[in-house]
Amino acid sequence: ALFWSFAYFFCLLTAYYILRPLRDEMSIVGGTRNLHWLLTGNFALMLLAVPLFGWVVAKFPRRTFIPLVYRFFILNILIFFALMTFKENDPWIARAFFLWVGVFNLYIVSVFWGFMADIFKSEQGKRLFGFISAGGSAGALLGPIIARTLAEPLGPVNLLLLSAVFLELTQVCFRALINDPALTKADHKPKPIGGSIFAGFSAVARSPYLLGICVYMFLYTSTSTFLWLQQINIIDANVKAQVARIEIFASLDMIVGALTILAQLFVTGRFMPKLGVGVFIAAVPVFTLAGFLALIIAPHGIFLILFNTLRRAANFALSKPAREVLYTVVTPEQKFKPKVFNDTVAYRGGDAVTGWVHAGLDHGLGFELPALAGVAAAYSAVWIGTSVYLGRKQEQMAAGENHERT
Repeated sequence: ALFWSFAYFFCLLTAYYILRPLRDEMSIVGGTRNLHWLLTGNFALMLLAVPLFGWVVAKFPRRTFIPLVYRFFILNILIFFALMTFKENDPWIARAFFLWVGVFNLYIVSVFWGFMADIFKSEQGKRLFGFISAGGSAGALLGPIIARTLAEPLGPVNLLLLSAVFLELTQVCFRALINDPALTKADHKPKPIGGSIFAGFSAVARSPYLLGICVYMFLYTSTSTFLWLQQINIIDANVKAQVARIEIFASLDMIVGALTILAQLFVTGRFMPKLGVGVFIAAVPVFTLAGFLALIIAPHGIFLILFNTLRRAANFALSKPAREVLYTVVTPEQKFKPKVFNDTVAYRGGDAVTGWVHAGLDHGLGFELPALAGVAAAYSAVWIGTSVYLGRKQEQMAAGENHERT
């Protein structure tokens, strides 16, 4: 089961990271001054997509709805391949692709981790999620290598087909896991999870714990968007060739993937059970606050790109596995619906709000990087407090769950 979970996440993130450099390039093709509108569009799409996903989860068992989600996205990839082949570098197609990837990457990863939290218990998650995450990191390393190596000889558009192949391979891994009697012995007669299609919204509103995760996600993506917008502007201003920009984006993703997999293999699985979820979930907020304070003092573009790269690696290696462990102590319905709400609506809500804040401060008021970093540092301080609460609450809930079993 550990091997198939590793392979599943490997194929999944290989598929996404082949597309990611192309998505970043499409943000430039669509116009960098329109990015706050695109981020708002991503948020609006999430508001439409979450109730639809809630209906699917309520009506179908996981062995049905998970393949359905991935096959739907494969069809989307093939449609974009046809559109981009017919009309290259069209700004409207570029904007549509950017919006679509914003939905695609969050849903496929959220569905994966919801499935992992459903088949592994809390104590197993602490031991195994770091190694499983390393499978995704290996994919996050291979995907950019493929994109960087083949963008010029194959052409950027043909990368879409390679992504579709890896996304289809995830279904082999999923079938192996769903048919494993050791993991699914309670699911011989698979039933839908049930509940309302709006259960994701209502469950988050009712539960301080789930609301805390929602706030955590909002603050994480808000600080991420500050850095991403500045990085896009720096690369757009200094690199004019499309293939060269794609290669730069892919190279940065390669560095993130390499650093992440090293940390996941030698740090996460070994130290999370000893130090606890709280330490790991607070690591990136603390690092982020330190980084933004440093940017106030040394507001240089190269330092910002380096900070963003290291922060992304720390998130994937430390905070991401810890965030998934948070869901091992909630109900099966909460492992999918509220989780998808937090991973999508809260995530893209942070994008949208920060996009407008950044546009207002940067384009409207003419704030320079030090002032923008100061605003983001304030976000980071609140984020640290949220992390402390979630770490303590998870440990309490896990202790209660273990007591009930004994």
